[in-house]
Amino acid sequence: MSTNQPERIFEGKVASPGLAAGHIRLALRRPVGANSTKDPAEERRRFDAALAAAAESLGRLAECQSDEAAVGMLEFQLALIEDDELIEPVRQAIAGGSAAVTAWSEIIGRQIADYEAAEDAYFRARSADLADLRERVIGQIEGTGDDEADAMDDAILVAEDLGPSRFLEIDWTRYRGGALTGGSVSGHVAILARARGVPLVVGLDLGTARLVGGAEAILDAEQGRLIQYPLGLTREAFTRRVAERETTASTEATFLPRPAVTRSGRPIAVAINVDEPGVVASIDPAHCDGIGLTRTEFLFSGPGGRPDEERQLAVYGGLIAWAKGRPVTIRTLDAGGDKPIEGLTPEGETNPFLGLRGIRLSLARLDAFLPQLRALARAAALGPLKVMLPMVTVPREIDEVRGLFRDALAELARHGLPAAMPKLGMMVEVPAAALNVAQFEVDFFSIGSNDLVQYVTATGRDCAAVSALHDPLNPAVLELIARVVAHGRTKGTEVGLCGDMASDSRYLPALLDLGLQSLSVAPARLAAVKAAIAGHG
Repeated sequence: MSTNQPERIFEGKVASPGLAAGHIRLALRRPVGANSTKDPAEERRRFDAALAAAAESLGRLAECQSDEAAVGMLEFQLALIEDDELIEPVRQAIAGGSAAVTAWSEIIGRQIADYEAAEDAYFRARSADLADLRERVIGQIEGTGDDEADAMDDAILVAEDLGPSRFLEIDWTRYRGGALTGGSVSGHVAILARARGVPLVVGLDLGTARLVGGAEAILDAEQGRLIQYPLGLTREAFTRRVAERETTASTEATFLPRPAVTRSGRPIAVAINVDEPGVVASIDPAHCDGIGLTRTEFLFSGPGGRPDEERQLAVYGGLIAWAKGRPVTIRTLDAGGDKPIEGLTPEGETNPFLGLRGIRLSLARLDAFLPQLRALARAAALGPLKVMLPMVTVPREIDEVRGLFRDALAELARHGLPAAMPKLGMMVEVPAAALNVAQFEVDFFSIGSNDLVQYVTATGRDCAAVSALHDPLNPAVLELIARVVAHGRTKGTEVGLCGDMASDSRYLPALLDLGLQSLSVAPARLAAVKAAIAGHG
């Protein structure tokens, strides 16, 4: 389609990769209070109706979610709607003459500020859920909350920001992708977009140019751009890139049913990472070498509170059944750092990444840890199970867990419950453990590259200001990986890598050259990784 409008390129950051073409659908926020009636009784009616509508839509969303973390977030927002300490001050402000949207924005805004300033990482993380609820209720008051009748089936959604519940509510089959002027590459919405394959650009810089609703556009979520009114040459280049990626994806898919083998004939085990159990439903277990990492945090941070032994056993047993005889590696609870869990992780830690987290926290909270160990011991009787301990620093931690497993086995035997001792391994993510790896007696090692890079380079994973220093190919990082691999080869102990490096084609050659023979990758990257291995010498 030709146009006389000038091409405009808006720059941002890639939150979820992909390419899309369509038409811009603007969902930019209206000025707060633009639709105020100035009548306190009417404003109160509008506010109460907005709360009811928001509660109904959140309830519907929660019912159709399989991701327990998403359900927990939605239920938190539902509880806030029923919290009189939050709602009554809004009604009082409305009775005093404030517009409903103004009163709501100001009062919940103070709550958001309090959460953001909290010492406890759990409450800081919840500030995003409060902001999400704020926008949902404002949308209902202003009459813009759920109306997508004007969305075209090839729309590219452009908004200031999206809360997690709003993202989950959108029918992404009607959209090609999204671009946000706010947002974060490491935020909840970015994580949801990557999990669902929705191209997303965040931090879009509008500058002085104007976005036009309905305008033809290209979303380049590989270079971080939204291109409005693309010129013919731009569209042609985009079409070529899409065709190239489709060809590449088709070629990579042919490697899925094959064992992963390098050009020189070296076999590489490629397992998958599991963030929540529902992810395996769309994966053929024959396409991978089992599960190399199961993150159990979803069980502890989801709805229903702390999971008991039976609930955990059901989840672990389901994964073992899915794997059909292939090994399943389950990591014990890795709470703390950027994964706070209310009631478990300590409040007020000045540096939670260096505090009571991972296995340190589990050994300090046996009330939560022992039920998990019993569930894992019972699951080990169902199939080949490997248990991996996070954040191990000294050999004593391994010895303590091994002793607790033995006690659990004895207790289960007294009750006549089938159980077995699983293979016990550790994540190598603390530099002290990598340097001292010869002192650890375990059945396997799995290198956690995400935290290893962070601790070796002293750079936060999500800090843009130091992103250039956060380099997985830093020689010091590679030296520690090589050290662990060499020790495993000498002792005949399996060494794998389960961090993001394993899924990234930029780092795969270096890892294979270091001698790694086992990788665990994001499910969406399984075909690409197996294809890259086949092309490596």
